[in-house]
Amino acid sequence: IASANKGMSGGGYGPVVTSGQLLTGIEGKSAVGITSLAEGLTCFVGVICYLVLAEKNIAWHLAPYITCGAVLSVPLSAKSVKLITTENLKWIIAFVTTLLGLFTLTKTIMAI
Repeated sequence: IASANKGMSGGGYGPVVTSGQLLTGIEGKSAVGITSLAEGLTCFVGVICYLVLAEKNIAWHLAPYITCGAVLSVPLSAKSVKLITTENLKWIIAFVTTLLGLFTLTKTIMAI
């Protein structure tokens, strides 16, 4: 479900997968770690498919900026997950998931 959502809308993978894992009883920090790994692998497959299927005009000049952003986010996310307690992490994930859902609904309704 999360991969289909990512493919169709471009976002929502992390909140969907992490929330689902928390609901099934997986500990919060493990859920975040598993989601990060799964999202990384999904994005890698997406990039490979894009490179294989793209006809031409790939904007390679944007690659360093995207890569730098991704690499810089890893230590920050790892440190923040280490510092936040599991209970607080559950509340933060629930809040962010709800906020993103409301944002998506608002965007969808405004587009109609």
